[in-house]
Order: sequence, then C-alpha cells, then structure tokens
Amino acid sequence: MVTNLRTTFQLLIRRYSTLNENCCETCCDAGVTLIQSNILHEIKRQHNPSMQEIAYALGSDITTFSRQVKTLIERGFVKKTPDPQDNRIHIVSLTQEGEILNSKIDKQVNSDLEQVLAKLSEFEQQSVINALQLLDKAMLQSYVCCPPPK
Repeated sequence: MVTNLRTTFQLLIRRYSTLNENCCETCCDAGVTLIQSNILHEIKRQHNPSMQEIAYALGSDITTFSRQVKTLIERGFVKKTPDPQDNRIHIVSLTQEGEILNSKIDKQVNSDLEQVLAKLSEFEQQSVINALQLLDKAMLQSYVCCPPPK
C-alpha cells in the first residue's frame, strides 16, 4: 500500500491548525487569530528577533506580517524597537501581557495535543515524538524545505 505523503501532511497540518485556531478562539478571550498566535509563539521562541526573521520563519510576506504585528502592538502584546546597530531593522519582543497570553495559549495547545496523544500507547506516543523530531532534523538539512534566507 502506497501512502500519499502530501495528503497525509495536508491533513495533519489542517487538523493541527484547527486545534490551534480553536484554542485561540476559546482559551484566552483575547481574540487573537491563528497567525497572531503563531507570531507570539515565534517571537518567544527566537527571543527578540527582527521583524524580517519572524516573517521568514512563518513564511509570510513582510507587508502582511507587518499589519499583524501592528495589531498586536496596538493591543499591547508586542513591542517593536529599532536595532541599536541598524535603525532600519526593528526588533520585536513580547510585552508582559504578550508573555502571559502566549503562555496561556501554549498551555492550552499542549494540553489539547496531550489529549490527542493519549489515544496512543506510551510506546506509540514516544515513537510519534521521535519521528517528528527526526523529520524536523531532515527537513532542516534539505534546501528543498528550508532554503537559505535571501
């Protein structure tokens, strides 16, 4: 039996996006969108990155990304400051409110994912986690998936 990997990945991405989006709508009453949740998560993950680094990591064009960040700034979740070495570059970071919101979303998404994994045995859970980590490593090493920044 041949598995269509594209279909498998599309379904997994769609299901994960739905889980993540449902969390954004229900867990925090903050009214953040899925992309805004992803921006918060990526800012935290990269620790004070530039606007361009986050847009690249999320595969977003800078114009669309800038609008989303502007909304997050207006709502008090993100702050943007000029890079001390180059004023053309802006560094983004989470405010205290952004840190709290990101933490709530992380907890809820992780809880939801734990519920999903609970449908599997301990061995299957660890196998899935190991396989995802191996796949991530392989994708990082492939220019097909991860071309160098322009």
